[in-house]
Amino acid sequence: MKITLLLLPLLLFGCVSTSSVTTPVANNTQYKPVEVAYKVKESDVAETLKYLTLDELEGRETGTKGMIKAADYLEQFFKNNNVKPYFKSYRDTISTFKETAFNIVGFVEGTDPVLKNEFIILSAHYDHIGIDKKGVNGDFINNGANDDASGTTAVAEMAKYFSSTQNNKRSILFVFFTGEEKGLLGSKHLAKKLKDQDFKLYAQFNIEMIGVPMKREYLAYITGFDKSNMAAKINEYTGKNTIGFLPKEAEYELFYRSDNYSFYTLFKVPCQSVSTFDFENFEFYHHVSDEFKAMDLPHMTSFIQELLPAITQMANSPTREIHMK
Repeated sequence: MKITLLLLPLLLFGCVSTSSVTTPVANNTQYKPVEVAYKVKESDVAETLKYLTLDELEGRETGTKGMIKAADYLEQFFKNNNVKPYFKSYRDTISTFKETAFNIVGFVEGTDPVLKNEFIILSAHYDHIGIDKKGVNGDFINNGANDDASGTTAVAEMAKYFSSTQNNKRSILFVFFTGEEKGLLGSKHLAKKLKDQDFKLYAQFNIEMIGVPMKREYLAYITGFDKSNMAAKINEYTGKNTIGFLPKEAEYELFYRSDNYSFYTLFKVPCQSVSTFDFENFEFYHHVSDEFKAMDLPHMTSFIQELLPAITQMANSPTREIHMK
């Protein structure tokens, strides 16, 4: 999620005041909350997150050896968990960057002969900003744990879940974007590529900075809250107050600052980012202290677990229940 540098004083000192507006759980829901027997393991969450934030990856800047090491790990993760490549390989090379850089794209085909032609995209960006030339207390590596190794880890766990359960009628693309920190380059490239192929997108659920919890009555917020009914439907599907409205998200127009926007621009369907970074709970945005040890692993694990029923129902509803307003 690209946040203008003018906001950094607010981020570093945690002085932004936000009010808490919740999204009620829908009454008279069409579905009982989906029950998911599958359990996300904290040890698995930790394993992926820890690797992506190692110093040897040098901050995963787009086009560097560190980015390639992260891509190699994510590609092997897909292979180990029987997530197939959507294209001929997992690597979708972007065409708008001088160095070699690529998105990693996996695929779990839907089980319904008709609905499988519609796609959900679950995504996060795995790149970060690399080496800090000045450094802080001798640390020069922007490890990018919250931004966005946390979201990348969540998407990886969701890919593992759907690959093992095969309980999605719609097909799902699992995408790890590169070039987000360079101006959404990876998502712009893939969105155009898929649009040119007459790709039928149902919705995109992009995950940004979920490494620490918020102290609010809801688990997370989505960008562009009023643009679709996604928040209300997720709460209906989980039977909880999972997604709420964050006023600062609307004020800073975060909908336009992450990889969801590239897809919304071309497909005009619900494409939104979910986050638990609320401008008060994490002071190390684009900072060398955004490291593995600063992440709340129990929170990340419970976040992924709580979202599984919602994504499951999203992938199985017989009609287009999530739509633009």
